[in-house]
Amino acid sequence: MVSSPEDPVESLIRHTTDSHVCWLTLNRPKSLNAITPDLRERLIQSFLDVSADPAVRAVVLTGAGRGFCAGADLRGGSAAGERIPGDVARTIRGGAQRLISAVLDCEKPVIAAVNGTAAGIGAHLAFACDLVLAAAPARFIEVFVRRGLVPDGGGAYLLPRLVGPQRAKELMFFGDALTAKDAERLGLVNRVVPADGLEEAARAWAERLAAGPTRALALTKQLVNASLEGDRATAFAAEAAAQEINMTTADANEGVASFVERRDPRYRGR
Repeated sequence: MVSSPEDPVESLIRHTTDSHVCWLTLNRPKSLNAITPDLRERLIQSFLDVSADPAVRAVVLTGAGRGFCAGADLRGGSAAGERIPGDVARTIRGGAQRLISAVLDCEKPVIAAVNGTAAGIGAHLAFACDLVLAAAPARFIEVFVRRGLVPDGGGAYLLPRLVGPQRAKELMFFGDALTAKDAERLGLVNRVVPADGLEEAARAWAERLAAGPTRALALTKQLVNASLEGDRATAFAAEAAAQEINMTTADANEGVASFVERRDPRYRGR
């Protein structure tokens, strides 16, 4: 992978951890944080790392500057030229789909703090997060149709599950910009906050999650994400198995003990 001189690989994502919360900030503000192959790979690895790091118990994903993520950076590619059959499918599977899967499969709860425009795969990146906070000026755009493209990055998987097939088709067929308030009304966003209050709101939610029972949250995320894939019997079996696993954790024991002793629980993420 090749990085331009103005975008050294190590600077593409700002990575900080505070109070067991990992902040991942997309850091290409001049391009509204459009995703290059280097940025994508750095972000995938970051999610793999925080998933396995016991010191991280919640994640906030946001963007530097005016935008959250303007989608894929298409300036390095070409719509024309000879391709070997299967090249595009392989690129999508190895790129955009891996990125969205990394968010969905992260074992820690992930909050999207959408500070500005989220377009194309940038919108899907937000929708793959467990909770979405949006600054009032933020916009969400299914921009693919404007470029004559089919949605990628799991858009046709995520959107119908969030808003239903009819709304998903409307968003994808027309590619109109959706305001933060409209996105909240449709259920794509949990809360809309003033632009200058976004970081504070994200920090408050993330610190609450980081103080919670980490493994129970991971198992809950897994159950909810899988709930639309199977029948009731499968969901109930998965729920019972998750309960069995969770009851072996120290946090589950602490939760029960704190209830019996009538005190606040002190979860340690184990």
